[in-house]
Amino acid sequence: MATHPPNNMPRTPAQPPRKLRIVVVNTIVPDGGEHDAALAVQVMRGNALRIGLLESGYDIVASLPADIYLPDRIAQLQPDMIIIDAESDARDVLEHIVIASRDERRPIVLFTEDDTTSSMDAAMAAGVSAYIVAGLQAERIKPVLNVALARFRQEQKLLAELSETRHKLAERKIIDRAKGILMTHHRLTEDQAYQKLRSMAMNKNLKLAEIAQRILDVEDLLA
Repeated sequence: MATHPPNNMPRTPAQPPRKLRIVVVNTIVPDGGEHDAALAVQVMRGNALRIGLLESGYDIVASLPADIYLPDRIAQLQPDMIIIDAESDARDVLEHIVIASRDERRPIVLFTEDDTTSSMDAAMAAGVSAYIVAGLQAERIKPVLNVALARFRQEQKLLAELSETRHKLAERKIIDRAKGILMTHHRLTEDQAYQKLRSMAMNKNLKLAEIAQRILDVEDLLA
């Protein structure tokens, strides 16, 4: 007879989703700098961005200036996402930001008022995931970042699939070359050469492409 645990048994609470860790790159305004008209606008943009992020539940791990130390600091902090206010001097180090994320890919969202096609093309070519024109309002931050994150994940999935396809094609070429060597040296049919490769791979506990590469290496040495 089946038994069921009593209803008063304690349940393990579900773990809340981890907050997205974000680094913001913009101009750090010095004390008193808000009296300058241009810097005052930058302060307003920075405040809107910060409010939008905090209200949406994101974790701002750092607000960094766009200086020569930026790539190293990003590499140390390892954020989940980088947000750039391109109306600041962050535009000048955009390429360095992308380089800092080259080995550890992450979405890069750029807010700007520049709607020129050349600027957009340059930013996207550099590796920016989302180029947002005139969208730096607190209430728009969350939907914009959700779309940017979804797009980044889809792009990464497609890149992984492309890489896997290229890898399989490269292995196929290696196997075909190894079969050709076996067919020539041992006067085998293509199917016999393939079965011989399989048998050799199983005996040595190697992948088919690995044993095929060994055959190619030996052939090169003998040549």
